[in-house]
Amino acid sequence: MRTENKIPAQFWLLMGIPAPVPEYRFHPVRKWRFDYAWPAARLALEVEGIFYRAGQGKSRHQTGKGYAADMEKYNAATELGWRVLRYAPGKINYVQVKRILTGG
Repeated sequence: MRTENKIPAQFWLLMGIPAPVPEYRFHPVRKWRFDYAWPAARLALEVEGIFYRAGQGKSRHQTGKGYAADMEKYNAATELGWRVLRYAPGKINYVQVKRILTGG
């Protein structure tokens, strides 16, 4: 996750959502991390770098190798009992996150 895309803990709290753990390492062997995680709920949120940025080239997620690596990561997370919400930058559905965390 890019530093400039990091969502401050205060923002989550203002949205009525417990602050997540950023850059949470979820796998016991691999060095995979979730952008944001609520470990007690086994809920993760990934902000996908899917858009081209002028002067920076395309995102790793747009390559075949990157896409395949993401699938491996998300499938391993599911196998470990995680639910993973995936959003485009700027498109996080905070209402959905809150609903899943609170069960309502």
